Amino acid sequence: MKISILTLFPEMFTIFDHSIIGRAKENKIVDMDIINIRDFTLDKHKKVDDYPYGGGAGMVMAPQPIVDSIRNAKKSNKGKVIFLGPRGKTLTQAMAKELSKEENLIFLCGHYEGIDERVYKHIDMEISLGDFVLTGGEMAAIPTIDCILRLIPGVLGKEESFMEESFYDGLLEYPQYTRPQNFEGDEVPGILLSGHHENIRKWRRVQSLNITKLRRPDLYKNIILTKEDMKLLKEKKK
Repeated sequence: MKISILTLFPEMFTIFDHSIIGRAKENKIVDMDIINIRDFTLDKHKKVDDYPYGGGAGMVMAPQPIVDSIRNAKKSNKGKVIFLGPRGKTLTQAMAKELSKEENLIFLCGHYEGIDERVYKHIDMEISLGDFVLTGGEMAAIPTIDCILRLIPGVLGKEESFMEESFYDGLLEYPQYTRPQNFEGDEVPGILLSGHHENIRKWRRVQSLNITKLRRPDLYKNIILTKEDMKLLKEKKK
């Protein structure tokens, strides 16, 4: 996948040069192009913002530098233009799965008090992380892009561990344990030491169901329980 990121702060995205995404870039699974919006302003002082018409606090990003940076990105990236903003749909794992199937994506990071309304006609999709305010679109773009890229085959390696992670199938993940077996008197559940893979699978499924029901009832109500799920939960109650 090719990702183009339009931003006023390119240095913030050096985070993608490290760890899993960094390896994916080295292995040519992911191609990332960071574009500085400021490079496209026609203002001799390199300004990219101005005071809002009608008055009000703060500054608004001007349309010309943004639109020209989008047009430049489109020369080598024909993907959807995604804006990180408060009007968008909240990012979900299901949304990330769909976007991970795209070959190209362009992310636009806003700043200051927002972008000129006329830019929206050049935007295909808007994504929000939730009902809270961040200092800039870069802060939202980083987790959004990371969430999408890790779902691309090969990014996490041979074992695609995301298939058992929280939210992948609508449930929270089951509890995880590692060494030591006994930590301050707290033992690892015996079933995980049994070596019986089928029993471990069933235990983990029940744990995921119960944790989701307890911690995220909003998610649990949308789960369609299988016959096996109902049987396992009934046995657990006994």
